[in-house]
Amino acid sequence: MLDRIDIHIEVPASKYQELSSNLPAESSVQIKERVNKARAIQRERFSSPGGSASGGKDEGIMCNAQMSHKQVRKFCVLGKEENELLKMAMTELNFSARAYDKILKVSRTIADLAGSEDIKTEHLSEAIQYRSLDRDFFV
Repeated sequence: MLDRIDIHIEVPASKYQELSSNLPAESSVQIKERVNKARAIQRERFSSPGGSASGGKDEGIMCNAQMSHKQVRKFCVLGKEENELLKMAMTELNFSARAYDKILKVSRTIADLAGSEDIKTEHLSEAIQYRSLDRDFFV
């Protein structure tokens, strides 16, 4: 059942040092701006010719989470290093086939939020970390 959920996050208790720190954090306005840019990237991705699995326009797809497996293969292409990382995670952590697509979709979204055309190792690593419940219950 858990492999049907895209992101699993375990939130530990906050430490006093973090709560009392005066270090500047990203503001809600800045976060909203990044999210809006990522959404615009995704709208463009799926509204352009070739954005859908059939080669036409998006067919109602608005975001990465709605991608079909065929679209994941098209829009979530990994480099050699990223492929090796995902292969290791799939093997060592016993992720399901469903988790494979979800990791790639989340990686694509993280890359979009970072303004990156390519899914990089750091984007993939972060997405893998969001499968913590899979690791806790299935390993």
